[in-house]
Amino acid sequence: MKRSQYAVIGLGRFGSSLAKELIQLGYEVLGIDKDEEAVDELSDELTHVVVADATDEEVIRSLGIRNFDCVIVAIGDDIQASILTTILLKDMGVKMVVTKALSELHGKVLQKIGVDRVIYPERDMGIRVAHQLVSPNLLDYIELSKEYTIAELSVPQCLSGKTLKELNPRGRFGCSVVAINKKSGVIIAPTAEDTVHERDVMVLIGTKQQIDSFEHTVIR
Repeated sequence: MKRSQYAVIGLGRFGSSLAKELIQLGYEVLGIDKDEEAVDELSDELTHVVVADATDEEVIRSLGIRNFDCVIVAIGDDIQASILTTILLKDMGVKMVVTKALSELHGKVLQKIGVDRVIYPERDMGIRVAHQLVSPNLLDYIELSKEYTIAELSVPQCLSGKTLKELNPRGRFGCSVVAINKKSGVIIAPTAEDTVHERDVMVLIGTKQQIDSFEHTVIR
């Protein structure tokens, strides 16, 4: 099975953090920035890095950007460049375009031009966004420490009606469901007999590896 490919345009603090985490998660990442120094710093960490002006249509097209599964526009403080790049990517038919917004107004403009997702870095750390991009059922992701993580996972239709005993996350993967958020309210410290249904939200605690294993094996 072909691995998803991501491109990150803008390798500042947010963009580089997100790109490196995507690499850690096992995906191929192309990093693009017009600052040669920023590109050099990540040359040994990303799959490919390129010095380029993302507002130059010919240059971006020559990189085969249309073939990437998702392109993240993480341009720093140049709103015009961010908007122009996003428009170019949408016009080229990129499958999914995710753009960092510098303000609420910037975000509204991005939505008007049809961006697939707007990110506000003040609210969304690069690491959390990386996990959410590659895991559609992952609603939130918070690192408690270098090892332990809390994650919110949306229950898909294929698990609807199953008990926690049947899913057995602790026995099979080592992580624990500490709460289930249902329309009727939140169940704290659910028992093995509690049932999950589609669109419930399971709150899990465990290591990154344990939660990733649970999600990839049970949910996907």
